[in-house]
Amino acid sequence: MADLQVKLVKSLIGSTKPQLATANALGLHRIGDVTVQPDNDATKGKIRKLSHLLEVTEVEGGAK
Repeated sequence: MADLQVKLVKSLIGSTKPQLATANALGLHRIGDVTVQPDNDATKGKIRKLSHLLEVTEVEGGAK
């Protein structure tokens, strides 16, 4: 199963508290932060909530 590489490309300034909490849950704190997340429904929901701030790419076999 592939993983998702999530990169924060726009600022979190002006975001709502739930959006900030979601970004923190994904491990994104400042512009340019990159994390690798599992490709599941929970992660896709988080990404959907912040889709206007993120860049998402699919990577094969993340760090396990």
